[in-house]
Amino acid sequence: MLEDIDTPALLLDREKLERNCLRMRERLRSHNVALRPHVKTAKSVEVTQTALDAATGAITVSTLREAEHFFGRGFRDILYAVGMVPAKVARVAELTRRGANISTIVDSVEGARALMQACDKAGVRIPTLVEIDSDGHRAGIAPGDKALLEVAEVLGDSLRGVMTHAGDSYNCATTDAIRAVAAREREAVVSSAAALRARGHPSPVVSVGSTPTATFAESFAGVTEVRTGVYMFHDLVMAGLGVCELDDIAISVLASVIGHQREKNWLITDAGWMALSRDRGTASQKVDQGYGLVCGVEGRPLEDLIVVESNQEHGIVARRDGGAIDFDRYPIGKLLRVLPNHACATAAQHSRYRVIDAGRVTQTWDRFAGW
Repeated sequence: MLEDIDTPALLLDREKLERNCLRMRERLRSHNVALRPHVKTAKSVEVTQTALDAATGAITVSTLREAEHFFGRGFRDILYAVGMVPAKVARVAELTRRGANISTIVDSVEGARALMQACDKAGVRIPTLVEIDSDGHRAGIAPGDKALLEVAEVLGDSLRGVMTHAGDSYNCATTDAIRAVAAREREAVVSSAAALRARGHPSPVVSVGSTPTATFAESFAGVTEVRTGVYMFHDLVMAGLGVCELDDIAISVLASVIGHQREKNWLITDAGWMALSRDRGTASQKVDQGYGLVCGVEGRPLEDLIVVESNQEHGIVARRDGGAIDFDRYPIGKLLRVLPNHACATAAQHSRYRVIDAGRVTQTWDRFAGW
């Protein structure tokens, strides 16, 4: 029973998780493109197996800790999708020697040279993708930049292809805008791969990835794989983008009411930013959800309550409009559930998932952390 759990606690609704994962698998299968789920949000073997509907498979990681953890549990095909630096080559080399097919990424001539020098020193060759900047959001080489071919020359036989992340999709106001970003994302890597091939550089991997673009892209022509992760759980940012409905959000934080501030129309809970995170990803969206949307213990939103402020161990709950709260509905000890703004950030605050089926806790799945 939820009443038997010490709060705050991270809940995972198995039915919603399975539904979200099945939907993404079927969508990408219909486009004849491979799914390489990103496990940075899940950090759980059980969640990843649910995403793949298999015991193991190709995955994307954002830390070498993730790569090592999943390799130790049978996963062999791993993309480390963060810019590679020489100091990390030893750990990748060790995984490679033990049988991992692990690939890395670079986005500059300097980065490629440093990687190759470190690989020569370690006596290993690491398959490497070139990161392409498809939207000016973060890292990567712009399509058409001559640096792409220069990097390919440095990498030589280690070059495996190209990849990009359409992070700008998180800033879109409409689904049509997300579709436009998805088209730009696809064109950026497909054209870059074509440029490499035209100069004699094989590029078997053409990789894209973000949950919004994976959900709304109209074409994956020329793309070989899609990396996406938050779709497994979804969150309030995804709901604000129109990527999912509130009822699709599979994780929540169970909290207890620990106090009343009647003159301020506040409820105080034991779920502060140590349980919810400081993420305010919905602040720039049409509906600002504060630090999280408050629901009843069954998971349905309550009279427009949100977490309006967050201290380390205290969450301050109020009505979105600042109106009066019926405190009799929320006695001390009352259980609430808070839907997260950003599933990755909220899950990262916890060491395990309490898996619920039909409102009852049926299992506990461990999470892990570290780099």
